[in-house]
Formats: sequence, structure tokens, C-alpha cells
Amino acid sequence: MNTQYIQGMQTPAFSPPQAVFVPDAKVWLEMCAWAVRAGFPSPAADHTRKRIDLNEHLIRNKEATFIFRVKGDSMSGIGIYEGDELLVDRSIEAKHGNIVLAVLNDDYTVKRLHRRGGVVKLMAENPLYPPIVVKEGEELVIWGVVTRNLHKLY
Repeated sequence: MNTQYIQGMQTPAFSPPQAVFVPDAKVWLEMCAWAVRAGFPSPAADHTRKRIDLNEHLIRNKEATFIFRVKGDSMSGIGIYEGDELLVDRSIEAKHGNIVLAVLNDDYTVKRLHRRGGVVKLMAENPLYPPIVVKEGEELVIWGVVTRNLHKLY
């Protein structure tokens, strides 16, 4: 696993979440082979189909992928809402600008990672929440990178 420790922090004392169970059986869905416009439907829509496996489509590394349910509204500005389920991949190295699952002083949080000039911040995507500037002596672990947001519409 690619847990990233920031500013020489020590290993945090927390129990990691449980892995997502990804069955070996394929999960097939029919998919249109073209982009869907938000206008009038194509008359050929009933004649072109493609099948995709959701495991292959949504998960890059099943051994390192976990699902977390969102609590709170600090990321609502980019369409991550309370109750959404986030796919988090621990094998991806977090970079400046990524949406990450971070553990700051033993608390999990989802924020945009900001790393510039030796300063590390966790940025909310809601103007009601100020940036969290990681101070010397605080314990920050970048637990994984958010790769997908599963947002229920119905």
C-alpha cells in the first residue's frame, strides 16, 4: 500500500477501514457506444450496444481500492455530497490538486490536497470551510486518492 506520510510524521494509531469485496464474477451492463447528449435521442439508440464490466470500469487496483461513505458537506462544491460513496485507491501516489482521503490527527477527512512551497493544506470545496493548514507536529497521512464518486440520483 502506498500510504504517504507528510512532514516526517509517525505512524498513526487508527484501524484502517475494511476492503471492498470485488467478486471474481463479472458485473455486466449494457452501454451505448456513443456519448449521450442532453437533447433529443438518436433514432439508432436501440440498435447499438456494448457490454462493460463494472469492476474493470470503476476499479483500477482491486486489492488497494476501498469504499467510503461521505459524511458532511465540505466537498459539495465539486459534487461530493453527504451519503455519496467514494472509491479510494491506496496504490496511487497523491499529487497536488488530487482529492484525497487524509487522516489528520487520527480523523479521516476528504479534501483537495494542496502542496506548494513546503506548505501542506487540505482544501474544502465549500466556501463555508476554511483551508486546513497542517502545522509542525501534527500527524497527517494521505491514506489514498479518490478515483470515483458514486452519487445516487434515485
